[in-house]
Amino acid sequence: MSKNTKPTLPTWASTAIKYLWIAFGGGLILFILFVWAVSINFLGLFGSLPDFKALENPESELASELYSADGVLLGAYARENRSPVDYEDLSPNLVQALIATEDERFESHSGIDLQAMIRVFVKSILLGQDAGGGSTLSQQTAKNLFKTRTDASQGILSTIPGLRILIIKTKEWIVATQLEKAYTKNEILTLYLNTSEFGSNAYGIKTAARTFFNKTPAELNIQEAAVLVGLFKAPTYYSPVYNPENSLRRRNTVLYQMVKNEKLTGADFDSLSQLPIELDYRVQNQNQGLATYFREIVKADLIKWTKETLKSDGSAYDLFGDGLKIYVTIDSRMQRYAEEAVQEHMSQLQKAFYNEMGKRDPWIDENWQVIPNFIETTVKRTEAYRLLKQRYGDKTDSIDIKLNEKKKMKIFSWGGEVDTLMSTMDSLRYYKKFLQTGFMSMDPHTGHIKAWVGGIDHKYFKFDHVKQGKRQPGSTFKPFVYAAAIENGYSPCYTVVDQPVEVYIPGQPAWSPSNADGKFSYEKMTIRKAMAQSINSVTAYMMKKLSPKIVIETARRLGITSDLEEVPSLALGVNDVSVFEMVGAFGTFVNKGEHTTPYYIDRIEDKNGNVIQQFTPRKKPAMSEEHAYLMTYMLRGGFEEEDGTSRGVAWTIREGNELGGKTGTTQNASDGWYMGISKDLVSGAWVGGDDRAIHFRSWTAGQGGRTARPIWVKYMEKVYADPSLGYTKGPFPRPERPLSIEIDCDKYEQESQRFADFDYDAKKNDF
Repeated sequence: MSKNTKPTLPTWASTAIKYLWIAFGGGLILFILFVWAVSINFLGLFGSLPDFKALENPESELASELYSADGVLLGAYARENRSPVDYEDLSPNLVQALIATEDERFESHSGIDLQAMIRVFVKSILLGQDAGGGSTLSQQTAKNLFKTRTDASQGILSTIPGLRILIIKTKEWIVATQLEKAYTKNEILTLYLNTSEFGSNAYGIKTAARTFFNKTPAELNIQEAAVLVGLFKAPTYYSPVYNPENSLRRRNTVLYQMVKNEKLTGADFDSLSQLPIELDYRVQNQNQGLATYFREIVKADLIKWTKETLKSDGSAYDLFGDGLKIYVTIDSRMQRYAEEAVQEHMSQLQKAFYNEMGKRDPWIDENWQVIPNFIETTVKRTEAYRLLKQRYGDKTDSIDIKLNEKKKMKIFSWGGEVDTLMSTMDSLRYYKKFLQTGFMSMDPHTGHIKAWVGGIDHKYFKFDHVKQGKRQPGSTFKPFVYAAAIENGYSPCYTVVDQPVEVYIPGQPAWSPSNADGKFSYEKMTIRKAMAQSINSVTAYMMKKLSPKIVIETARRLGITSDLEEVPSLALGVNDVSVFEMVGAFGTFVNKGEHTTPYYIDRIEDKNGNVIQQFTPRKKPAMSEEHAYLMTYMLRGGFEEEDGTSRGVAWTIREGNELGGKTGTTQNASDGWYMGISKDLVSGAWVGGDDRAIHFRSWTAGQGGRTARPIWVKYMEKVYADPSLGYTKGPFPRPERPLSIEIDCDKYEQESQRFADFDYDAKKNDF
């Protein structure tokens, strides 16, 4: 046989090779046709693909963020808690760990990694081994951005097992190659990190870094970056919170991949792999962080705003997906001080409440007797009871069994959350014994609300006691009576005798209030001193002189919007109002008589930083500058007059300062109030039970000076101790024009008293 003669294949072998080539060519043609059919969604069989415009401008839901006046992120509103970052904001450790673990040839392929696909085909399909998915970062980005695996993206053929995943993969290949044409590698990598889920309600690398490590993406070290990259494989299974051992093992796998790709030395791997995972775990939700109650109030306002405000294309804004930036007037430092003041005082007040309560229940009637079946009646107003009623109807035995069925739960305590076994009835009985509070602080000159604490813990007590809640203000309403008196020509030096006063209204019994201690001194005192000591008889006398109608008109101008009854007892605060209203009204006195409605949203920007709406305060003249100053002088009486109800305030905030304040306590001590003013801040605090029947048995223990005032004192101490805030001590500015009403009471006595009237006989038909 000649050396140049080639061996001849058997006929059957040649035929087999021929048919293999035909099959390969035919398969290739069919595959190309299949890809083409998928790309155009032929006859609607495969499901739609994003168009070029969508690829150029991919839409992903972005959380709207709430920022304080000093630039601190307070919280976010989102269906998926996501905030985007730019490539420049990413740590190189993160980029290297991601590429080394998820897509080693990311920089060299064009969206599809053929080598990885062949590996997956051979190992997974031919050998039955787990070789991973073989998806590139570009394919995974396509999946994240365009939801290629959801039912909404599928066609008729997607219902066929096996074919569905092929169609999905084909779509991701197509979109990946188009993404590679539309974006740079850095942009694709950033898109992937911004659209990925990390577990713990964290979507996107910015939120994930903040959630697990309380850092920005740029601040992540190598091992932290490796933990987050490890979550891509399975966010729950490799969660450092719920499965720390799995997470540690996965983190070290990522670090080893970095060694393989020469992004980390073996020595560094040896040291880093021995380190524990150190978390600073903070799940972003509305129950944690600063201003939790405030954030819920703002959310309701923003939802309303989105319904009333349209984009340039006529569509509505989406608070939970448009990535809006909402800037509010809250100062994060002052908010923290307010929350600390509430926590410090209310935890101690609760102990005092428990001590006084002993083994008795705190829900008591007007005769100081425990209200029978209080919890059994109250539970019928709960959501739990409503659902059981829907399920069981009139089968009260079944409802009672379920209400008393014990189950595992976490409960609030001032010492931290407690794991326990409780029934619905046990839980209601436990929580009803807690005292609640509402506190708000405002700059009276701008109307900017600086701090807002709506309750003791938003996770367990959702109801806001600043704006949503309204309660009787007690004696904190008295300044409105005296403001009406000042406007009608009475001087703070006008004198009245502390003695019984009867006011008659046709067809009703005479109203004759007693003082808080049940006694009358029969002392002649100025109305400033009477307000400072919170003497009911003098306030009733002034109401008799003025009439409820005049007092209501004055309160309305000053900012009280709640319903007010035209009755004499209005003088002692019998109509419910909110802390929000009261702070705004007292702010009028400090703001030279101009009422500024308290407001808290400064501006709203779109995701690109364009201002959509700038809000401005609503202002209106309410009283003259002189009368407003006289009211600050009247309120200073609580600190300066003998036995004033603010005399016990700490010297640390009184020294070198002018302050005004008014306590308030309702008749059975259900509500304790304190309103405090300085030249730059007006603040109000309310304390009481969620139900009016829940209160201290002792009026002395439940009075506003003990329940509410300490919150204001602690808050002001913290504010004055922080020079960065710029709030300083000092006097209330006097009007430039001389006062037309004398406030030097010695001179006032010497002058003819134009308004003196010492006829204290009760007059019939006063109103």
